[in-house]
Amino acid sequence: MREKQAPTKWQRLRARYRWLDHVARAVNRYIEYGGYHYVASITYFSLFSLVPILMVAVSVAGFVLASQPQLIESMLNAITGTLPGGLGDKAGELLTGFVEQRTSVGIIGLIIGLYSGWNWMNSLRDALTALWGQNRSDLPLLRTIAADLLALLGLASALLVSFAITISGSALGRYLLGLAGVDDTAWGHNVLSAISIPLALLANWLVFLWVLTRLPRKPVGVRSAMRGAVALALGFELLKLAGGIYLRLIGNSPTGVAFGSIIGLIFFISLVARMLVFVTAWTATARDAPPDPVRPPPPVVVRPVVAAPDRHGLKPVLVGAVTGVVATLAAQRLRPRRRP
Repeated sequence: MREKQAPTKWQRLRARYRWLDHVARAVNRYIEYGGYHYVASITYFSLFSLVPILMVAVSVAGFVLASQPQLIESMLNAITGTLPGGLGDKAGELLTGFVEQRTSVGIIGLIIGLYSGWNWMNSLRDALTALWGQNRSDLPLLRTIAADLLALLGLASALLVSFAITISGSALGRYLLGLAGVDDTAWGHNVLSAISIPLALLANWLVFLWVLTRLPRKPVGVRSAMRGAVALALGFELLKLAGGIYLRLIGNSPTGVAFGSIIGLIFFISLVARMLVFVTAWTATARDAPPDPVRPPPPVVVRPVVAAPDRHGLKPVLVGAVTGVVATLAAQRLRPRRRP
């Protein structure tokens, strides 16, 4: 009988520490369900969506400048007086062209924004659906696009609610400090900063709770995602803090501002996407998480198999039969005949 192998040190550690076993199960889920692929897809479409956002921003700025001709003239004079040679004239022509083509730039930006926004939301919802262990429902393409765009509008609404909570809390804190007459003191600003942190965490928690429970293709219970939303809210605030420190470090160098900010933005988006996907795997592998749905087995392929007769298998039979006949004839010839 085969002896049972002793558990390894890693297995003993997982059995001893439940949090370590939970992290190990989350890592296995992250790798098994293609977390790296989803992170790359979310990061790509996040960066791609920046282009139409800039185009729409330029279009809005063009409409604002078109309604104020004196502002355009002052900007052109400032550009011409600042840039040397013919660069000022070319920059002025570029600004005038943006203002004149504001409508077409805005329309193209909106079209590209709808395309990139749908792909971004589609990648995000597929990632959350897969990491929760759900089976992706095969819907018609138009219904999928409509559902993803509605989810994108829902996410925008959740972000607006989050911003409203943060801004309202900060404004209320300033108002109360003003009533107390300590709004201009150093410790008053410290108190306001201390109040804004839990408000930001609360707003982030609400947004991430909505993301974890409503963005998967099939809704998830709120109770299962509460701890994951807390982890995401804390992690997002830490990433924002690290991003602020990074921007202060590169702010003294023009090269750092030009290239470091772009690199930092790419890195920040990638980290947020990775954190979101991994925390989803961590939440889905908790002991109180809903069980994974039973996946249907692959379809059975029935192939008719025709067994051909084995020609070589007939040879021993034929040899035996011939040998028996020959032996019988020989025995009859050798048998002595009776005399009459």
